Amino acid sequence: MSKLYKIYGDFESIKGLPMVAMLSGFTDSGSTIGQISEHFFSSLDNDIVLRFDNDELLDYRSRRPTLFFEKDHIESYEPQTLAIYKVLDEADQPFLFLEGYEPDMRWEAFAEAMVELVQLLEVKSFTWVHAIPFPIPHSRPIGVTVSGNRSDMIERFSEWKPQTQVPGNVIHLLEYRLSQFGLAVSGFVLLVPHYLADNEVPKAALSGIEMITAATGLVFPADELRERAVKFDAKVESQVSENAELAKLVQTLEQGYASGESGPSRAPIGKPTASPLTADELAEELEQYLTTMRKRKTEE
Repeated sequence: MSKLYKIYGDFESIKGLPMVAMLSGFTDSGSTIGQISEHFFSSLDNDIVLRFDNDELLDYRSRRPTLFFEKDHIESYEPQTLAIYKVLDEADQPFLFLEGYEPDMRWEAFAEAMVELVQLLEVKSFTWVHAIPFPIPHSRPIGVTVSGNRSDMIERFSEWKPQTQVPGNVIHLLEYRLSQFGLAVSGFVLLVPHYLADNEVPKAALSGIEMITAATGLVFPADELRERAVKFDAKVESQVSENAELAKLVQTLEQGYASGESGPSRAPIGKPTASPLTADELAEELEQYLTTMRKRKTEE
């Protein structure tokens, strides 16, 4: 058994469950992962199953833990956490939730540990979510690209099917290793309007929850998120109406969708280049696409 984690409780009681995974560190446009994780922990019963060893996986100087200073002494210490939890959905159906930071080190060892855990726990399926910025107007539903080995999920939901090289992240490595092992795996990358990516976008969190439900059959409370989404969308509409440049951008994106010239199915990122694209290069390609769309609008 791997030395990367410490077990809490009895494994026998949590065998045969689906696993949902959300790891921070790669990208979290619209604070999608953060919102879903917070929603799960605040609204659903949960207990820790195992915790991964920070000293093996974490670069403390890049992600410093929080210490609370109380007048003249350190009152408490809160280390980063990467763990698996047993969670009960709204219908009291149990599932496993892998949540926390993306490991800074020992990715291969971490992936091996996860394959080991999948075998020990007889995990039923593996479903993950994250979100990236994308040239999509907020007036349209959140776009989705689906990966993994579940053709039913890909055929039903995947709008964007790029052929490109991108910087690696550990959740994609897990998808690759677990698919090789033969586990049912589905990954949902949500396409969040790029001009809203630095905000909390409740609609993106709702979309993520809907994807998890579709892949697993789990049921989650969503009324609070829906209310927040309505308020957030109203606020965005108000800001767009007061900002001519933003309004023009949204109009350009919307017209591209309406004409079929843009949207996830016609994304600007193409086939692989000689070397993987960095995050900055991806952003540059998207910006070039937007510039082209603006020029077309001006010429019209």
